[in-house]
Amino acid sequence: MRIFAVIWAICFFLKEVQAWGFRNGIFHNSIWLEQAAGVYHRESRKGRYQLTYKEAKSVCKYEGGNLATYDQLEAARQIGFHVCAAGWYDKGRVGYPIVKAGANCGFGKVGVIDYGYRLNKSERWDVYCYNPNSKECGGTLTDQQKIIQSPGYPEEYQDEQICYWHIRVRYGQRIRLHFLEFDVEEDTSCLADYLEIYDSYDDVSGFAGRYCGDYLPDDLISTGNVMTLKFLSDASVVAGGFQLEYIAVNSSLHHFQNDTSYYFT
Repeated sequence: MRIFAVIWAICFFLKEVQAWGFRNGIFHNSIWLEQAAGVYHRESRKGRYQLTYKEAKSVCKYEGGNLATYDQLEAARQIGFHVCAAGWYDKGRVGYPIVKAGANCGFGKVGVIDYGYRLNKSERWDVYCYNPNSKECGGTLTDQQKIIQSPGYPEEYQDEQICYWHIRVRYGQRIRLHFLEFDVEEDTSCLADYLEIYDSYDDVSGFAGRYCGDYLPDDLISTGNVMTLKFLSDASVVAGGFQLEYIAVNSSLHHFQNDTSYYFT
């Protein structure tokens, strides 16, 4: 009996780690996939957990898609889609996909964490949409060096954009951001349009700063090998957008001791 339990545990483990592993010297895990198999996660421009069921359907429809079904969400999870945020999906259900169990996400379980059918459609959550032809906005970046720019650059970005860029480089490296151009609607508190930077693999922890206006930010260097950028624009007033470059650098290089870049702490 104990042998069968061990075999089952091994098979379960192998199945669940399929989306985790080294490729080109970089350890990939699912949280970096903002979109998989046509499924993607969206939150309200007001922040996390602000969408009623009706509003959630409207968000997906506005982008040419529909609410994801349970099967579509699970299919995306099977190829590595992992988001620690509950959202509406088809038929008034709420849940989120988990590939790797964590203490603070998924109650220690793996799979689609399903809150079931919600009787109160005025509850506020995020949303999971399905659209295999959705426009590119953000992405998962593992190159050693790459240019990141606002949607439509060098033209002005559009209203009502929410884009995430997840950067992951090799272990033992750090990420250096160098801003080339920056023109985002100016607001005293950067509440309208803004670019946020996180020294982490998501926008839950590691907040490093929020930027708007036309002042060119200083270079930034991460503490580890991951970084997240989030760009948001509201429903009015646009600007020229931004262009920046990230470069993977060896954390042991001596020039770190003498440069003037801003370090996360």
